[in-house]
Amino acid sequence: MRDASIIAAFDFDGTISTTDSLRVFVRETVGTARFVTGAVLASPWLIGAALKLVDRGTAKAAFLRASLGGRTQAQLEDDARRFVAGPLQRLLRPEMLARVRQHRSMGHRIVLVSASPGLYLRPWAASVGFEAVLSTELAFDGLGRFTGQFAQPNCWGPEKVRRLEAWWSPSPPRVLFAYGDSRGDKEMAARADHAWIRGQGKLMPLMDMDTPPRAP
Repeated sequence: MRDASIIAAFDFDGTISTTDSLRVFVRETVGTARFVTGAVLASPWLIGAALKLVDRGTAKAAFLRASLGGRTQAQLEDDARRFVAGPLQRLLRPEMLARVRQHRSMGHRIVLVSASPGLYLRPWAASVGFEAVLSTELAFDGLGRFTGQFAQPNCWGPEKVRRLEAWWSPSPPRVLFAYGDSRGDKEMAARADHAWIRGQGKLMPLMDMDTPPRAP
């Protein structure tokens, strides 16, 4: 039976996937030459982000503007379908897909929370049974062209918790599981009752785990 009081929130890049899926998506979509050109054009922002002088979301938008700018929403949705059907499948970690299935079999609600674009994460997540995708969203103009900006803030760090809390409002979970791999998942892990960060130990067992309600 479904237990709506238990939620499992999964990061995608580095957690379910083996690498940064956005870089792979862009390279597959525009080719290596345009990918490299985009990185060069956006390098002031990318270097600034590496030095913590520029917001990560601003740098990411600059790279996507330089590499994907001018493509229409319809074109990008076609690109996303091809990516999900092919290259993305080769990036998935079998043990994490098994963990997703385990949560589903126990009736838990599962949600994907990622800084990568919902453009391709939504169709993939729907295919494996995620209830929702909370992600970075691209902005399009009145003619349906990608503007080079985001429709919402980059879904990273504190923004992940904000999105989660808005999604489940007004009924927070009795128990929250969180799965991540990096600094961008720190706040989500801190918000969870049970958190796992890649590189910090084995996946916690679920069947034998006591999941008491969060203290008020």
